Amino acid sequence: MGEDHPNTLRSAHSLAVTLGNLGRHIEARRMHEDVLERRRRVLGEDHPNTLRSAHSLAVTLGNLGRHIEVRRMHEDVLERRRRVLGEDHPDTLHSAQSLAATLGNHGRHIEARRMKEDVLERRRRVLGEDHPDTLHSAQSLAITLGNLGEHAKSTRLLKDARVRSRRTLGNNHPLTEAITHDLAHALTAAGRPFEAAKLRASGKPKQQRTREKRR
Repeated sequence: MGEDHPNTLRSAHSLAVTLGNLGRHIEARRMHEDVLERRRRVLGEDHPNTLRSAHSLAVTLGNLGRHIEVRRMHEDVLERRRRVLGEDHPDTLHSAQSLAATLGNHGRHIEARRMKEDVLERRRRVLGEDHPDTLHSAQSLAITLGNLGEHAKSTRLLKDARVRSRRTLGNNHPLTEAITHDLAHALTAAGRPFEAAKLRASGKPKQQRTREKRR
């Protein structure tokens, strides 16, 4: 098929993502850069697969600590996806969520909050209240609210997200566990340490709780 065939590039992109998930970010970066360059040349700057490669490269650069480049790339991909795919397309919302997270990492919490609120509203409408991407948006917005000192709002949002995540994904799903962890932190920040401690204890495996009681 050749190095520039769409199927070859799709396989290379998948391998780069896998390398990143394994923590091999430098190798992933090189592969993402190569795939992106080839897709730009073969498919064009605005093709959805080209934009997917650009988004993945931005994520990898973030894992390597190159945050200024990350923000610029996310802004560019978001602008292109809005124009090509529309405001409510899942890929567009994914880019908006990533840019909002990057802004938050830069301490720009007010801007991040506005973007996250918009993404959450759109995901609720497009994907539904219980979709994992919607729940992730709720979790992310709650963290930003906590960073802005709005602990009561953060707690309410996380409680709702946890109920939905437990119902749809189960108690042991990584997203449910992450939301539970963030809720415990939010409760502590809101001055409710006993509720936080109870929540943390409820998340421990049953055997571990039994051993702790016997000590």
